[in-house]
Amino acid sequence: MSTKETSDLEKLFQVNLLEARSFLNKKEVELWMEQFFTWLFCTQQECIDFQVFQQRKTDLENRLVDFLKGVNTKNASEVSTSFFSELVVIHQVLLSDLEAIVAFDPAAKSRSEVLLAYPGFFTITVYRIAHYLWEKGVAILPRVLSEYAHSKTGIDIHPGATIGKQFFIDHGTGIVIGETAIIGDNVKIYQGVTLGALSVSKDKAEIKRHPTIEDNVIIYANATILGGKTVVGKDSVIGGNVWLTDSVSSQTLVFHKGEVVVRDKIEVNTIIDFSI
Repeated sequence: MSTKETSDLEKLFQVNLLEARSFLNKKEVELWMEQFFTWLFCTQQECIDFQVFQQRKTDLENRLVDFLKGVNTKNASEVSTSFFSELVVIHQVLLSDLEAIVAFDPAAKSRSEVLLAYPGFFTITVYRIAHYLWEKGVAILPRVLSEYAHSKTGIDIHPGATIGKQFFIDHGTGIVIGETAIIGDNVKIYQGVTLGALSVSKDKAEIKRHPTIEDNVIIYANATILGGKTVVGKDSVIGGNVWLTDSVSSQTLVFHKGEVVVRDKIEVNTIIDFSI
């Protein structure tokens, strides 16, 4: 290596040292998430033996401590212990999410099918874990977990969002839920829905930028709901392709009215422009 190349490499090295490093192996975090999901819902035969189940819990807890230390978490052991001690509560909420899918989705034949094949439920599980860590002030790790679920399922839920129990995502691809969104209980969301901000500006980082969705709301495919002051009242239905930036009261039906023309093509004599 030439003197110049060595000098350039040293500069690159020094620039990297200007930041406080957080050492986190993304692939190891992703593997941990997969192993945690398998353990939590007993989708492998290892759950037949309680001692094996217990040992797996210890391994997962110790690995979480390593991740927490990697992102400079104070009292990493205490945070990990606290997480696993409250896991029964988190599990109960996830079971309510699971039951909502089985009860509402006619395509869901069993709990096992949802656990093994539904991307929405996997993403909800990752969200609830990431949200717990986010609330504890853990840096970076919650986002890494959320982005893994995003890359795997196409569903983007910020760990800072607040989501109630019995949350149901159907299909899911393209869903975006922002950091300050608040979602109540028994809410159902279809593919392509965005709960976003009206504008993106760094000076708004500390204010509520994303909408509030109250209990028992259904939001159909590709609806876009924007703004921190926008509230969708309980028991409302938001139709597909709706663009909403104002609040709506409880028990409101909001829908996009378009026109679809169906004709026998034999009768069409005029030239139709299909350019996009």
